[in-house]
Amino acid sequence: MNALRGKLFKLGVFTIGIGFILGVLGFAYAYFTVSIPDPNAFVNSQSTIIQYADGQEIGRLGSENRTVVKLAGIPLHVRQAVMAAEDRNFYTQSAVSPIGIARALFNNLKSGDLNGQGGSTITQQYAKTAFLTPERTITRKVKELVIAMKLQNQMSKDDILESYLNTIYFGRGSYGIQTASEVYFGKSVSRLTISEAAILASILRSPGYYDPSYGKENTARLKARWQYVIDGMVTKKWLTKDEASKLSYPLIRERVTSGALAGPKGYVISWAVRELEKLGFTEAQLQTGGYVIKTTLEKKNQDAAVRAMDARGPKKTPDNFQQALVSIRPGTGEIVALYGGKDYLVKQLNGATQSITQAGSSFKPFALVAALEQGIPLSSIWSGKSPQVFDDVGKPYPVFNYSNEQEGEIDLIYATAHSINTIYVPLGIKAGLENVVDVARRAGIPTSVALMPTPSITLGVASPHVIDMASAYATFAANGIYATPFFIKEVLGANKGVLYEGKIQAQQVFQPDVMADLTYALSQGTKSGTGVAAAIGVGRPTAGKTGTTTDNASAWFNGYTADFATTVAMFMDNATQSLNGIGGNYAFTGGTFPAQVWNTYTKLAQKGMPATQFPEPANIGGTDPVSYLDAVPTLDPELAGKYESGATKKKKLAAKQ
Repeated sequence: MNALRGKLFKLGVFTIGIGFILGVLGFAYAYFTVSIPDPNAFVNSQSTIIQYADGQEIGRLGSENRTVVKLAGIPLHVRQAVMAAEDRNFYTQSAVSPIGIARALFNNLKSGDLNGQGGSTITQQYAKTAFLTPERTITRKVKELVIAMKLQNQMSKDDILESYLNTIYFGRGSYGIQTASEVYFGKSVSRLTISEAAILASILRSPGYYDPSYGKENTARLKARWQYVIDGMVTKKWLTKDEASKLSYPLIRERVTSGALAGPKGYVISWAVRELEKLGFTEAQLQTGGYVIKTTLEKKNQDAAVRAMDARGPKKTPDNFQQALVSIRPGTGEIVALYGGKDYLVKQLNGATQSITQAGSSFKPFALVAALEQGIPLSSIWSGKSPQVFDDVGKPYPVFNYSNEQEGEIDLIYATAHSINTIYVPLGIKAGLENVVDVARRAGIPTSVALMPTPSITLGVASPHVIDMASAYATFAANGIYATPFFIKEVLGANKGVLYEGKIQAQQVFQPDVMADLTYALSQGTKSGTGVAAAIGVGRPTAGKTGTTTDNASAWFNGYTADFATTVAMFMDNATQSLNGIGGNYAFTGGTFPAQVWNTYTKLAQKGMPATQFPEPANIGGTDPVSYLDAVPTLDPELAGKYESGATKKKKLAAKQ
């Protein structure tokens, strides 16, 4: 037994020894083979390129913004603040600090905050920033250590610190302490106060984590780290306690975007950055990583969206006017066009993906799908008289048609094409208001959009994003297949290796026969109903639904061909302010500018493509008229006038289109 233990001990010692020798030899090989590149050449070559699906370039991130300053031009307190944040023993310790690495790892694991304390020396950080990619691999780490050691042998500490301060990324597109001073405080580095220097020293660890322009959580983290830097300066006796106690947290400038984001393209690039950050890519990585980002956008479609908005959208609009377009390939979820606004530099809120506004009659198809699933046929007959009053949890709910139009007894095909409110409210009630909500969710309206099972749901009182409605109508266009919308198709690293690949996530959520009947009903709206302006000259089958809210505060057109589902919306920042009068159209509805933009976009995007037909209607429940005139009891119509406000009397409770 003892002999066996002895043999195992010797084997273990031998294995460790061999491993140590191989490690030493490997490190030695790396030391003599890894050279120090030109930092300027490397940083300048590492812009991240954002592309269309076919590889054509949309724009770039990380076009370097850097002004080099000599160390003598950087105040001592600025240098000390950086050292207090990143490497307090920079002038006395080696280029590589094993103890620092171990201490940082232990403290971060103990606190649960992996962004809290770093183990790399300033020399290591300079080596990583100036010469290497941000990829987290053992090979990259070994190169970092080797380059750091070589730098220590070939450069003085002052030279390393100067190079570091001129190379490190501070966020907001700024490289180096001079540019960061201008971006965050509007002044030269020579004029930075101690408090301002501590802010920059705090931010450089992880700009996306500490930059206050990203929200309250970042602000709280920055204030805590600012105090950590000040305390570090006191610990190193670079500040007295009395001096530190008199310091106040400085005012930081608002984030200003670069000219590269001007126009509609800025919304595309900024949204790509947001989506990439969700996938785990930090701002610093995107600025310096040399990635190639391939999106799902089709250049032909994107150009068509911009041209359509320019040509058919209103020409003179107020500052608080928004217009947006999202186009999705049915069945795949690929976003092929995204228009978030006219100029990102003027308004940085993306109208396509961030703004919300009431959907109006765009929601009526959800009620129709719920009805079809309950076996209620398109041929069913309903009362279109106006007004009608329904029960809403014990309260009268008066409903008017647009301009209080009287429609008589009509079927669901006509009611859909002409957007008859007094039919769609009882239809939703008959189909089951919970079922209407369920249909909307299955189609693609996310849970972040509040949906209440009340009679008003079919008239679109909910406020989705434009991308939400485009996704839902893409489900209809795909014959009931919901596909999660996605924008990032592929991320390639600096060495052209695939770091991320977007995948289609799709499932059947509605039966094809239900979708066939829905599409038939929606196609009548573009042939002779409220959406007729969308189909003129398109040269292929179209289906869609207009949406206009009370007092014309928002206007939508949601439509599809067999190839693309596209939503166009126009609205004001103030959700209650009317669009009427903008662009010379007093009655600004979904059937005017939104439908016209949709029309031009579709013609341009599908030029040269073969026309694909929709499926034939399944005629669920048969083609013979079935009366639903008494399906939902109404209350005394005189209550409608009693509960009608002055503003509602002018435009009625919900618009027709």
